[in-house]
Amino acid sequence: MRIVVGLGGNALLRRDQALTSDNQAANIEAAADALAPLAEEHALVVVHGNGPQVGLLALQDASMPEVGNFPLDILAAETSGMIGYPVARALRNRLPERKVAGILTQIEVSPDDPAFADPTKPIGPVYDASDAADLMRRFGWRMRPEGEGFRRVVPSPAPLRIVEMDAIRILVDAGVLVLCAGGGGIPVVVDALGHTLGVEAVIDKDASAALVAEELDADALLLLTDVEAVMADFGSERQRPLRSLSPDEADALDLAPGSMRPKVEAAARFVRATSRPAYIGNLRAATAILRGERGTVVRTAGGGA
Repeated sequence: MRIVVGLGGNALLRRDQALTSDNQAANIEAAADALAPLAEEHALVVVHGNGPQVGLLALQDASMPEVGNFPLDILAAETSGMIGYPVARALRNRLPERKVAGILTQIEVSPDDPAFADPTKPIGPVYDASDAADLMRRFGWRMRPEGEGFRRVVPSPAPLRIVEMDAIRILVDAGVLVLCAGGGGIPVVVDALGHTLGVEAVIDKDASAALVAEELDADALLLLTDVEAVMADFGSERQRPLRSLSPDEADALDLAPGSMRPKVEAAARFVRATSRPAYIGNLRAATAILRGERGTVVRTAGGGA
């Protein structure tokens, strides 16, 4: 099967961990352990997130005002190498017979997307109230509550077109394990002359993974994170995993924008567009999720596995 894997930024750098290179490296090695068995049986395309990492780069950038702030599209491109390189290296070490390649990927968005007026995408670490207030005052960042603290939020426009899709398709058709749309892709708009221009945003990795899967005619979309499954009554004593959902049932779930909502929306989009299944669950159980033994599957009535 041809499978597009969406690898969450929080799976590569867990919520309770310090934003260090050593922690990221250890988690990437664990991710490669989970993905390598899939790659031995299936044609994989990997799209990774960058929420914690792009926020870290933005924070480092803000601490050096003498050099000026780099825009988010440039920081997104940086995270494509920051994460994509060690992921590709780890997979190549486990799959010496496979060709592995990463593509720096621009993704077109609309300049009129309402997301630019309503930032919802959380990036970077969780701050306490005092630090959050200080960052808002100093840099004009938008903050929203997350757990007992606050995280920076930025615009997350919908992906419309993958600029490098022809090149990605050539590599995939040739049997290459491709990493693309890293960090959700580099957000660009197209001007009246047809030129691409970077914009201040971070595209949601799950939405980009769904678009990649549609464009590549994938057999399945596999969205991997650091939680077991989509949960009903999340955070309450009645919390329980939802093992199977239709797209309509997925749409009806009451989920916060910074939680499982992007994954559920991306899964429902892919299923509606292709009538093929999408899976959501914990990275460490990737093989079992694809077999339907763990996680959540979103499929049409009677849809195939």
